[in-house]
Amino acid sequence: MSMTEGLLVPPGHGRTVATPAQHVTFKVTGAHSRTASSFEVVVPPGFDVGAHVHTRSEELFYVLEGELDVLAFEPRVRTPDNWRRWESLSGSRVVRAGPGTVIAVPPGCPHAFANPTDTPARMFFQASPPPDHERYFEELLEILAAGGSPDEAAIEALRARYDIQQLTPLRHGGYVPAPEPAP
Repeated sequence: MSMTEGLLVPPGHGRTVATPAQHVTFKVTGAHSRTASSFEVVVPPGFDVGAHVHTRSEELFYVLEGELDVLAFEPRVRTPDNWRRWESLSGSRVVRAGPGTVIAVPPGCPHAFANPTDTPARMFFQASPPPDHERYFEELLEILAAGGSPDEAAIEALRARYDIQQLTPLRHGGYVPAPEPAP
């Protein structure tokens, strides 16, 4: 890439990697930016990335269409089964994010997203520094493309290589929203 020319990616363009579990279009990669990789992600009904944390990566999510349950805080207790019930020391809870919602995640902050609806959601996702998330998405989608239940051991090894500590399980179907807390 010439340092005197930028990159223009028209709507509907970019390299796409897709499985029944996720659809990711690479918009800006480490070949074009020293700052961040950018993606458009279609999140199908039932997909739950699981709560996780990075020690080095910083992420930004912008919901374009649909709704996602999102988390971006350190909980009082990191329970291993259901991040949707987590609460922070300051009282923050998981929220339902609609179009226009921005979620910024600094290194060390637990975060997650899930699609609890019956329609796909679409988001813009940016990860810094590049190109770790590009490689991670490629390899994760290869694992998920195998069909059936995900190979948890393969996903765990993949996440360890790319600075991802998984706190709750990744699920790509059958997501059930957490019940509302009792009043």
